[in-house]
Amino acid sequence: MGIAARELSQYVIRPTLLYLGRHCANAEALLLGVAASQSALGSELHGRRGHGLYRIGALRHQALWDRYLALDPELASLVRGLASQHAFLSGPHQELTVNLRYATAIAWLLIEQQKTPLPQADDLIGMARIWRQTFQPQGRIRDFTAAWARCITTPDRLAS
Repeated sequence: MGIAARELSQYVIRPTLLYLGRHCANAEALLLGVAASQSALGSELHGRRGHGLYRIGALRHQALWDRYLALDPELASLVRGLASQHAFLSGPHQELTVNLRYATAIAWLLIEQQKTPLPQADDLIGMARIWRQTFQPQGRIRDFTAAWARCITTPDRLAS
């Protein structure tokens, strides 16, 4: 059983995006859809496809730090501030599984790095395209929309 969509959005995704200065309803909905598609909102946190809620692979995680965050020390410091003090140093990829806000920040930055305009919060096809481009190049649009229907139901459940 995963995390309820409303609680994930309210207590993890929204505060993380606000902390990063990146909050908008479109980004919040997209990350919720990605979490639904990648791990059924946390029902499957670890597997061959990657770590945590967003199933981010170790190589992608490392590349984001090396090629994106290293170029923006202020943003890197913000993201590092979300990570656990000692656990990050000994097992940085494990943070993607055990630290939901850190994982959310990394997932958002993988999306941001693509520089693709965000679709509206109710544009499931547009969000599915970004999910496929960023997280699942072999994924199908219908996989995203089916995960949304299964885990989230309607965009109205996002409102609080």
